[in-house]
Order: sequence, then C-alpha cells, then structure tokens
Amino acid sequence: MADYEILCEQLESLAESDQWFLPVLANASALLYTQLPRLNWAGFYLRRNDELILGPFQGQPACVRIPFGKGVCGTAAALDQVQRVKDVHQFPGHIACDSASNSEIVIPLHDQTGRLAGVLDIDSPETDRFRPEDEEGLTKFARTLERCARFD
Repeated sequence: MADYEILCEQLESLAESDQWFLPVLANASALLYTQLPRLNWAGFYLRRNDELILGPFQGQPACVRIPFGKGVCGTAAALDQVQRVKDVHQFPGHIACDSASNSEIVIPLHDQTGRLAGVLDIDSPETDRFRPEDEEGLTKFARTLERCARFD
C-alpha cells in the first residue's frame, strides 16, 4: 500500500523551487511511476479547448490527443469526475494507447480559478489494480498538485 501522505509531501518539496506546471507535472509523473507498484504508465493530459493533449509522463509512448468524452481520460474531463476502471476492455470507447494496460484511474485537475486544466492518468497491466484507498490517495495527490502548480 502506498503512503500517499508521503507522496504529497515529496511533491510539495519538489515544487518549492519552481511552481510552473511543466516541471511540477514532470516530477509528479516520475514520483508516481517510481513509487507506486504495478504501473505501466503515469502522467498527464492537459486541456486545450475541448480536447486533452499529452503532457509529462513516464511509460510507453502514448496517444497525443484525446477528445472530451472519449476513452477514460476524455470521460473524466467531460464529466469532471474521477474514473476508476477495473477493466479498461469493458469501458465503452476505451482508447488503447498501450495494449498492456488493463486497469486505469483518471483524476481531473483544476487551475487556480477552478477551471479544468487536465487530468492525471495512471494505468496498470493488472486488472482491478486501483482500490478505493488509491482513489482517495491519488485525489489528495491531485489536490496537492493544484496547490503547488501554476497552470498558466
């Protein structure tokens, strides 16, 4: 079980030298990818108009553009709600950027005005990898990101 409180503290420490979103998200994706077990992708998609554009990540090459409402990330963005998917192959409209992914969790991110800025996307090769406690911890991590990163 990951210690999400420690991950949030590490993120805050990494963001102290510069709060511009790009280095903060780059370090956040590396932190999650190296500290959470059984992942094959951890990163961000950033809002541009009504689609998501690939941001900093760790893992295999990924889809560059995702329209709102498409796949797990686009659904999370369109609904502005966390999506925790036990089996991505059962998710209607799933976008298979990496065929090794079997479960996924996506958490919306907001800028300082409350506007959707993007999503945190984490994939695992294991089915049903993400538990309610992961959702809670990763949501806290996302709220920490929103406080630490300047989305401008």
